Amino acid sequence: MFRSFALLAAAALTAGACTPVQARPLVDLAVIDRDSGDWLPNWSWRGQQWIAGAPGHRYSVRLTNNTGQRVLVVLSVDGVNAVSGQTASPSQSGYVLDAWQSTEINGWRKSLDDVAQFVFTDLGDSYAARTGRPDNVGVIGAAVFQERQAYRPPVYPSPRPYPTPYPPYARSDASEAKAERSAGNAAPAPAAERSRESVAADAAAQSIGTGHGAREWSPVSQTEFVRASRSPAQVLELRYDDYGSLVARGVVPRYRDPVYRPDTPRAFPEGFVADPPSRRW
Repeated sequence: MFRSFALLAAAALTAGACTPVQARPLVDLAVIDRDSGDWLPNWSWRGQQWIAGAPGHRYSVRLTNNTGQRVLVVLSVDGVNAVSGQTASPSQSGYVLDAWQSTEINGWRKSLDDVAQFVFTDLGDSYAARTGRPDNVGVIGAAVFQERQAYRPPVYPSPRPYPTPYPPYARSDASEAKAERSAGNAAPAPAAERSRESVAADAAAQSIGTGHGAREWSPVSQTEFVRASRSPAQVLELRYDDYGSLVARGVVPRYRDPVYRPDTPRAFPEGFVADPPSRRW
């Protein structure tokens, strides 16, 4: 059996599903800028989904379970497991979402009680680069597992949101649990000693990463989860960089750049109706 032990976190939101379950993915992933309060919009480019992060801003990863059964979500940020601090793999620890649950993960898990906030920062200051793992900076991912089921009556979504606990985080087995190290206690690889300039050179196209921010209270409790399969039922990836870099890459069309002004006339330039100039007789 693929048995996992999960930590049940606190203070999430559950919303009723408005569309048929079969028409939706198992889990939706979105990113929220915690300083502006904005949900970051996605741009599709060359088969990937991209968002623009603002350097210095804290963010959260919002996970929504679109099914009537529990699911396990192994969350990866910059190629690092957001729970254990290991180089991410689908077989590792994750969060378990109850049926129809939606929750926000605010940072790297430091203990059963707190996290270190996710914050967009310079590439060299990212947690992955500082621990010698800069190769996958700029991607947020999730591996989703369904639960092995004994028969249980289906759970239907509530017609309105109501508070529920955070999802659990899971480990595949006891030996893996012993091998895990907390994000804050992992010993840096020798590459971590390199200068920030050399780290940045490894991923010249990437401008920002996710830093290890201030501690924040985020208590969790433990639960048990048995995976229905070894392979994830769904894998999600969301790429990110700062807005200017996305424009330069071509991810964001230049006409969306607020500084850019086309030479041709536009039907809807901007602003409101101004008073006309005074008539001169």
